[in-house]
Amino acid sequence: MTSSASEEAQREVVELCAELIRFDTSNPTSDERACADWVVARLAEAGIDSVLVESAPGRANVIARIPGADPARGALLVHGHLDVVPADASEWQVPPFSGEIHDGYLWGRGAIDMKDTVAVMLATARHFARTGTRPSRDLVLAFLADEEAGGTYGAHWLVEHRPELFDGVTEAIGEGGGFSFALDDAHRLYPIENAQRGMAWLELTATGRAGHGSSPNDENAVTDLAETLTRIGRHTFPIRLIEPVRALLVEAARIQGIAFDEENLEATLAELGPVTEFVQVVLRNSANPTMLSGGYQTNVIPGKATARVDGRFLPGHEQELLDSLDELLLPSVTRTFVHQGAALETSFDGPLVDAMCAAVRAEDPDGHPVPYCNPGGTDAKAFTRLGIRCFGFKGLKLPHDLDYGRLFHGVDERVPLDGLRFGVRVMSRLWQTC
Repeated sequence: MTSSASEEAQREVVELCAELIRFDTSNPTSDERACADWVVARLAEAGIDSVLVESAPGRANVIARIPGADPARGALLVHGHLDVVPADASEWQVPPFSGEIHDGYLWGRGAIDMKDTVAVMLATARHFARTGTRPSRDLVLAFLADEEAGGTYGAHWLVEHRPELFDGVTEAIGEGGGFSFALDDAHRLYPIENAQRGMAWLELTATGRAGHGSSPNDENAVTDLAETLTRIGRHTFPIRLIEPVRALLVEAARIQGIAFDEENLEATLAELGPVTEFVQVVLRNSANPTMLSGGYQTNVIPGKATARVDGRFLPGHEQELLDSLDELLLPSVTRTFVHQGAALETSFDGPLVDAMCAAVRAEDPDGHPVPYCNPGGTDAKAFTRLGIRCFGFKGLKLPHDLDYGRLFHGVDERVPLDGLRFGVRVMSRLWQTC
């Protein structure tokens, strides 16, 4: 009989999350070492051995392996990152690294991205160790550095230099899904990530004829670059309905009693309400100009100007993104890659998917797990290189009036205390059935 987590674990997860938030692990201004040492100590208190691996001074990762009831099965990797994005304290209602509790929320940078999940991982692991509960299969817990800057010192470094730490791992869960999204007062979707958009970060370089700022110049690199960026920034990419997004929309329509007409998708989206806004970012490829540089003096037309563009593409649509951008470039403008990140997609089936869905439904009978495409990227992009099948799942029930998406990297980031407790109950069920 699968049981939920103890009262002790549900109480402890709040304390653990508050302590985690009090470590300023802002990337890149701080490192993760002190926080990683603390994680090692919390695991050791419960009798769980771990290894701390530094990829560079201060850039610390912690890996622990928990034996399961069936060691013959492939292991499950459960990963979370210790770093956070910076926070300007002057913009916050509370100090962002204080871990303050009020109004039923725990406040602070990392509260939802993603020290809440790290706390759930720790509380669940300690609960299992205290009670002698064994997961259904081996678990590998990874507490990682540098996710917010692409994982160079975290997941990607470990995959390249310490792949043996993940021997036997066949599947993984990390951030990017498993949170509730309210359709109405009674029904909630729980998007479980089984896909991610890919990343094509580009540098554009315009070359022209340098000259005096007072003279006519029809080969002005700044003008050509500005025109190109305007064309890119105003471009609307066509809808490409990939399977995880289609499945989410079909289920949302079914729950709301709306006919799903893929041939007239715009009309269907107009009826679906808030879920339409939720999926807008994963209906298309996208490209946004984000940085611009050129010139060195007001009266000098430079011979070169550069810019950066954040390109994102749906699984199977990378070439379409690049071809579209090439059509938007003026002849004087060329592009090079700054960073490439593969798009990911796996099918929404199998025992792990069944276990995630069942764990959510057991704790929230009005919850509806659905597939989901993450518009951004996570450490899953590294672990998939080891042949690991990756999902995003945290188990977080949210108040209907909380705009979860706006809290990511935003001001006054906070997590509901009941949501943390819910996460421990869901994770405890999942580890026993995965």
